[in-house]
Amino acid sequence: MTEQRSSEQQSGFPRRDAEGRIRTLGDLLGVCLAGLVIGVLALVLFEWGFASAGAGDFGHTNGWLAVILPAWLFWDDFRAWGFGAARVVAAVVAAAVGVFVGLLIAGLGAGLPPLLSGALAAGAFTVAYAVVWFPGVRWLARRTG
Repeated sequence: MTEQRSSEQQSGFPRRDAEGRIRTLGDLLGVCLAGLVIGVLALVLFEWGFASAGAGDFGHTNGWLAVILPAWLFWDDFRAWGFGAARVVAAVVAAAVGVFVGLLIAGLGAGLPPLLSGALAAGAFTVAYAVVWFPGVRWLARRTG
């Protein structure tokens, strides 16, 4: 059964190790950015539907909502690391960096509609979180044993 589970995890995308952790930063970024695009498209579709029904103007939904699917993947990878301080510290630092970068981008795009500025901020958060989380949790796990 373990052998079957191991081969199933290795054949899917993103590629995962035997513990269920994502193997490469490229896989993490690829799936996160795909999820972000799906989230933005879903928001645009909902915005278009509501604007067509006369329930508001197009572009006023918070684009930060597009980060839901990437956050779900980050949570899944966080859980795969099991109990330990390394995953908590790496997640907190990655979240702090991601939120800072996301808010910086949102601030730079303050004149844009909330859907667009929020989507750009969500993208910046996603990339920043992944780039800090992936090497950070591995480095900390090696250091803490």
